[in-house]
Amino acid sequence: MTWEKVKLGDVSESCLGKMLDQQKNRGDFHPYLANVNVRWGSFDLNDLPLMKFEENEQERYGLKYGDLVICEGGEPGRCAIWKEQVPNMKIQKALHRVRINSDMDYRYVFYWFLYAGKRGALDQYFTGATIKHMPGEKLKQVVIDKPPLKTQKRIADVLSAYDDLIENNQKQIKLLEEAAQRLYKQWFIDFKFPGHETTKIVDGLPEGWKKEKLVDLASVQFGYAFDGSLFNSNGNGTPIVRIRNIPDGVTNDYTTENAPDEYLINNGDIVVGMDGEFHINSWSGETSYLVQRSCCFKPHNPKMKGWLLWAIHDPIKFFEKTVVGATVAHLGKKHIDTIELLVGPEKLYEPFQNLFSKRQTLLNQNRKLVESRDRLLPKLMDNGIEV
Repeated sequence: MTWEKVKLGDVSESCLGKMLDQQKNRGDFHPYLANVNVRWGSFDLNDLPLMKFEENEQERYGLKYGDLVICEGGEPGRCAIWKEQVPNMKIQKALHRVRINSDMDYRYVFYWFLYAGKRGALDQYFTGATIKHMPGEKLKQVVIDKPPLKTQKRIADVLSAYDDLIENNQKQIKLLEEAAQRLYKQWFIDFKFPGHETTKIVDGLPEGWKKEKLVDLASVQFGYAFDGSLFNSNGNGTPIVRIRNIPDGVTNDYTTENAPDEYLINNGDIVVGMDGEFHINSWSGETSYLVQRSCCFKPHNPKMKGWLLWAIHDPIKFFEKTVVGATVAHLGKKHIDTIELLVGPEKLYEPFQNLFSKRQTLLNQNRKLVESRDRLLPKLMDNGIEV
């Protein structure tokens, strides 16, 4: 059976988010989603930015359960389904809100975009010579496959079974991250560590504790200046870690260029982005080349890795807020060289390592679930197998 083809604008209602202009925006401050908060299939809801919205703008810029949130720029077409993760959430101009009509399954439309993005089928709708965009009028012209509604639901049910497992793992990951953050604050900031009651304070620090330079605790590997014209998303060559890959901890980007082995990073390594938002994460992908404007921290004492992931967070985020560049903030070696961390007895690192290991296991599970789901995409979306 041949599936019908329709334009997205004919089966949905869409709206671009609100322009960010603190001089003109009126109303009360509310959190909103920006481009950086949207990943393929999920949202980063940590440290959401604030903008003024008037009460009557909720209907225009607000999100409802089942809306697709689609990136207008950056990686145009990247999208996720809003499931009321935060009440009364709104969007900024870098995002489209797409509300699918009742004769189509919004989950199916998301998976169509996911598959189209992976095979480059959305590129024809982009504008811009260097920075790609997908304006609202272009988005409405996107031609999607429209199988019978019953088939759409079956496809969505099969694929969403994987995403439900991924979402459950993400919730557990968040709990582990919150536990590590609380523990770090309690032990290394408030000094409420085990045995603190009987530990002397010397020059403002617990006895035996000291401040050490980050570069003395860990080796720092900066990324390689690859030829961008040799990058591809077709799986040709070696995987690469670009800034945009760090939040997810995995990559679909590759290069056919070879570089020295010192630029290879492995699963579990700590990676940091050095432009714009200084993302911090542990790598959950396979062995990959590190691209310039990203760096990797490898503690000399492997038992400190879990602790280090949280110890560097506040210093690096401080630079993210205070370093000013011509267009975007840049984290440089000169900044990293100044970072000092408070170190204590080695026994205090073990709980962080346990939390790190559990988190990494879940991240790796999610990577495998995504790979399994994505192997099914062409079989289902190309009308290749019955569902």
